Parts: sequence; C-alpha cells; structure tokens
Amino acid sequence: MSGFKVAGVSKHKGEVKVRFANDMTRVKILDKNGHEDINLLELPSEMDKPEIVKYLATTDLYQNQESKIAIDEAIEKYNGATVVKAAKAAVVKTAGKKVTKPAAKKATVEKTAVKKEVVDPATKLAELKSRATKATKAKVEAKVDAE
Repeated sequence: MSGFKVAGVSKHKGEVKVRFANDMTRVKILDKNGHEDINLLELPSEMDKPEIVKYLATTDLYQNQESKIAIDEAIEKYNGATVVKAAKAAVVKTAGKKVTKPAAKKATVEKTAVKKEVVDPATKLAELKSRATKATKAKVEAKVDAE
C-alpha cells in the first residue's frame, strides 16, 4: 500500500467521509464532483491509512461532530482502536474552500485495545442513520436558536 501526504474529510450527498490524497489538488477534484465542507490538511510525513486516521483524531477536524463520527468509523475500519488527545491546527482559505494545516508540533496518539465486535450490517446501518439523524437535528435546532 502506498502512503499519502494529504488527508481530511468532506461531505458528499450528506455523508461525511475521510479522504486520502497525494497533494492539495484533490480539493479541486472534490469540489468539481459536488463535495461540500472540504477540510484537507497536509500530513507531517507520508503515512498509510491506519496512521492517517489516528493522526486525524488529534487535529481540530476531530472537534466537529460530523467529522468526529467519520474519523471514528475510519479508525475502527483501519485500526480497530480509539484515539485520544487533540492537537491544534491552523485553518486557511484556499480557492474559497476551507483547508486545514497541522500545527508545527506533532501530537501524540494513545491507543486502547478494543475488541472487534461482529455487528449485523442492518444493525450497523440503523445505528449510523440514528447518529446522522441526531447530528442533523442538533444542527437544525442550533440554527433555529440562532435565529
């Protein structure tokens, strides 16, 4: 498996996912294909997917609820572990899109062993839909409260 130099999250058709790339030109491709809330950052070094998803949990991307869910699912998919401890990242505007760059300091990642539970795909889908509904409802309520 090859390594990646850029990673982050984007929303496509209402679904937030972790994205992997070799350079920042990926932002233009994602935008062209209808992605929203594109948040990619340059990694401190070339990494593979398991390392990247652990690293993303240490950045400011992990503070956003939708991104946190996507990152947690990617951690489970690639590592089967949870990650703790956040690092700061700087947010920059590039071609009208929000792009995040990591802070100069490297964040430490703590790993805890998690037993991989076998879950029925229908149950997993229902759980994901429930989480997405809750997140959407919270956003709507926050917007209504702001008005």
